[in-house]
Amino acid sequence: MLRRLLFATLATTAAGTAGLGPLPPLPLLSPPDTLTVTVAESGRHGADGTFELTCDDQAGGTHPDAEDACARLEEHAKAGTNPFKAVPQDAFCTQVHGGDAVAHVTGTWQGREIDARFSRVNGCEIDRWTDLQPVLPALGQ
Repeated sequence: MLRRLLFATLATTAAGTAGLGPLPPLPLLSPPDTLTVTVAESGRHGADGTFELTCDDQAGGTHPDAEDACARLEEHAKAGTNPFKAVPQDAFCTQVHGGDAVAHVTGTWQGREIDARFSRVNGCEIDRWTDLQPVLPALGQ
């Protein structure tokens, strides 16, 4: 067995020096970003419902704005920010009510399991919602 392994190693090395060059590295296999976005009580026609969003080489799923939603998630990925992070409990937030809309996002993003809830109950939550548009629908004030 050891002889075969040694022979295979020598043959690969010889091929590399014979002008064939080294073999390209295998691409890292990671599953696509796949999220389920559920929106309720938005007051906007077509905004409420459950939508699937898949971001891979090509945006897909039933999300009404999949391409732009995936582009926004990619911006967060490049910036190293987590748009699903909850507002800290000790945050000072303006007491502005942005409506009754709620959202729940589950799935996988950047290899992490996501289970995030969104609302518009104060300024911090409104900012968090707005930052994730168009994954979440634009609702305004």
